[in-house]
Amino acid sequence: MKSLRGAIQKVATGPEYSKDISLDESYDAMMNILNQDVDPVQAAIYLISLRMKRETIEENSGSLKALIDNSDILTTNVSDLVDLAEPYNGFLRNTPISPFVPAVLASCGLPCYSHGLAKVGPKFGLTHHLVLKEFGFDVTKSLNDAAAQINDPDIGWSYIDQSIFCNPLHNLVDLRTRMVKRTVITTIEVLVGPLRGLNKTHLYTGYVHTAYPPIYLHLAKVSGYDSATLVKGVEGGVSPALRQDSKIFHYNGSEELQPKFNPSDISISQNMRAVPLPDLAKSKSGLDEISADIDVKEFASKTAEIGEEALSGKDSPALDSIIYTSSIIYSLIKNKSLFESSDIIRKSIKKGTAKSFFKNAI
Repeated sequence: MKSLRGAIQKVATGPEYSKDISLDESYDAMMNILNQDVDPVQAAIYLISLRMKRETIEENSGSLKALIDNSDILTTNVSDLVDLAEPYNGFLRNTPISPFVPAVLASCGLPCYSHGLAKVGPKFGLTHHLVLKEFGFDVTKSLNDAAAQINDPDIGWSYIDQSIFCNPLHNLVDLRTRMVKRTVITTIEVLVGPLRGLNKTHLYTGYVHTAYPPIYLHLAKVSGYDSATLVKGVEGGVSPALRQDSKIFHYNGSEELQPKFNPSDISISQNMRAVPLPDLAKSKSGLDEISADIDVKEFASKTAEIGEEALSGKDSPALDSIIYTSSIIYSLIKNKSLFESSDIIRKSIKKGTAKSFFKNAI
């Protein structure tokens, strides 16, 4: 508790006098919070003050190291593994098709997994957890069971929940809900990397604000990823817009690049930026005025239908989004052109292989 009190005294002294803290101090403060041996009021003051001051690279790094040290991390038997890291607070303005991307990539010989939790603020949107649960996927499977699915050549993909790989962090969901606003946790929780490849692990995640790419690329190195890709995705997710150049930052282990991709490069022509929302009822249990105002349970059910139709090859913005997102990932990791990659992805979907890989994990 002493570490957290000292950190608060530095970061919460107003707009003119707040001070940055060191990597070690931020590590100790986050460890105090995760161990829940501090007053939750003090934890909230620290996290909000850090956010208002704006976190430094050192503060982000120390906080992430604390999360990693409180997490269970397992190395799989596959040589290369893609870590698909979506925002944990989900989606409300577009239909997320990314829960189906890991199975598509796995069907093309590139094992992949995603991670998250059921819901968390400030958005309380639709998550991978909720979509996969619609299919009967065991969203609280153990780390060993998730690794076993990835190691299985007929599956090659999985999902692992935060409640399983970092329970101390998951125990803070209620506190985060009561705090309302996002904090450093929202930034760093996607970078833990609970499953790793035997040879290399590749991070693929999204961002919204232009300040984030250098932050995430640095934190990816802190976390030990061998490569990292950041795409300016719809709602900050991993799926880029379907009607314009994609803004991408990529670290390949030796240099940082900004590859150029456009959906028209692989014959995708859409008038809309992303997969639109289906018709949904209004929520009857919104937490507050900024939380979900749609029925997220119904949203999950309809997203499952839309995604399954796309895996079956139905022409739609959902299919285009799966093809485009998967092709970018495959291209960067396999060092192939976007066109070559899209051809491989399309053939897997057309033959039904991608859908079989998806169903094999259920």
